[in-house]
Amino acid sequence: MKILHTADIHLREYGDERWKTLQRLIDIGKKEKIELFVICGDLFDKGIDAEILRPQIREIFSNNGFKIILIPGNHDSEAYKSGMYFGEDTTVLTDLNKPFEYKDLMIWGLPFEDMESEKILNKLHSLANNLATDKRNILLYHGELLDTFFSRKDFGEEGERRYMPVKLSYFKDLNIDYVLAGHLHSKFDMWKLENGGYFVYPGSPVSITKREVGRRKANIFEVGKPPKEYPLDTFHFEEMVIELDPFIKKNPIEIIKEHLKGVHSEASIILTIRGYINSEKIKINESELVKQIKEVIKEKSVEEHFEFRDIHTILEDDLFRSFIKKLEQTDYNEEKKKKLRDLVIRAMMEVRP
Repeated sequence: MKILHTADIHLREYGDERWKTLQRLIDIGKKEKIELFVICGDLFDKGIDAEILRPQIREIFSNNGFKIILIPGNHDSEAYKSGMYFGEDTTVLTDLNKPFEYKDLMIWGLPFEDMESEKILNKLHSLANNLATDKRNILLYHGELLDTFFSRKDFGEEGERRYMPVKLSYFKDLNIDYVLAGHLHSKFDMWKLENGGYFVYPGSPVSITKREVGRRKANIFEVGKPPKEYPLDTFHFEEMVIELDPFIKKNPIEIIKEHLKGVHSEASIILTIRGYINSEKIKINESELVKQIKEVIKEKSVEEHFEFRDIHTILEDDLFRSFIKKLEQTDYNEEKKKKLRDLVIRAMMEVRP
């Protein structure tokens, strides 16, 4: 049996990049012949978004050939009022004591609540006696794993607050095969539980903020086997930093073109161009270079940051030339030579008017 696991889509409106991501996940589910599609919280950005999008959700969540299981997250905890219909094949788990049974699986939902670790631990202990002994148990969870260090930015724009914090040790004595989690946006990540099971975050399948860079992933796995990351062709941000070196003969425009060649078609690039140019050597001043760069990137989604400087006057300075001549006579490797050149360039920039 194959399961597709995702979380944190944060739907806001019909037809945007987040909605297209959900549609692609549905298509992947059909292509991969999954039986269960699990969304572990924050399908919607807010409860009001759920109400606005519910007619379209009903349509997209019906007649796909697989079941869809949801739990509320901290953003959409108010979206699933009792009895609301979200689609023919859709089940919303809002009560830890009311699992979803499917073939040889028992799927339990621990949706988001505003509570501390001790209360969560008590809830899990109360679950112990109810877990199936003749079936595999899967727990859906939306919150923060405390065992591993995360930057606060990994959880979207949540500030410093802790959300449903747990530790891997909480699951030590529980007969749980998989903890399928949501809330961590930044990346796919997985841990082995002491009982032999797995705890896994799939990461957000679409970049929600500029902090979530790199190609997005989901978790697709065969029950009984380890979770497996599945690369997605969905919208995401890509950071690109290009350091220009005035001592390299290649034209800066050609360097930038080479960097752009491998960019994913769904990526929105955050492009930073740093370093130095020698306008006398390349016969292009700063303004003209910026103009040419803008022409190169005009067909792509790019947020550009120009931080490079023209230093041709420093490069022509007798003192600097003398330094370079002596530097070339040393046995330093190229990396150290470059660091020393940059250090002298910055120093001379500081003292020049």
